[in-house]
Amino acid sequence: MTEPSGAAPRRTSSGAGRALVAVYGVFALAATARASVQLATRFGEAPAAYLLSAVAGVIYIVATVTLARGDRTSRRIAWAAIGLELLGVLAVGTLSLLDPAAFPRATVWSAYGIGYGFVPLVLPVLGLLWLARTRPVSPAGRRTPGGARSTR
Repeated sequence: MTEPSGAAPRRTSSGAGRALVAVYGVFALAATARASVQLATRFGEAPAAYLLSAVAGVIYIVATVTLARGDRTSRRIAWAAIGLELLGVLAVGTLSLLDPAAFPRATVWSAYGIGYGFVPLVLPVLGLLWLARTRPVSPAGRRTPGGARSTR
């Protein structure tokens, strides 16, 4: 269904976006809590892995908040955070398979999120698709990046 020219776009937190925000919220809580415990109790065992899990948790928190807010600035931050999340899961997932010794303990993104049913691999793809689908429409009817108005 297309929106009329100049119509307000669907908010990032409406419809299916609510489920997406909820899943991001669960992952924000899970990754941050897990990383906090690991960093506090077993940091010496695998500092890189535990720090990467903490970074993932922070990215999930940022994605949750910015998707829930959905204003122009939040959308831009969400694009960046979710893009970084996708790069992270692809990089860490690949490295954890190519050099398992580099990750003696699993991170949220190890083996593309196998320990979480591959949700960490699918989630940023869905997040980016949702941001694209809910992108604001300019008065000329063109979708604009990050909520900016088209001047053409």
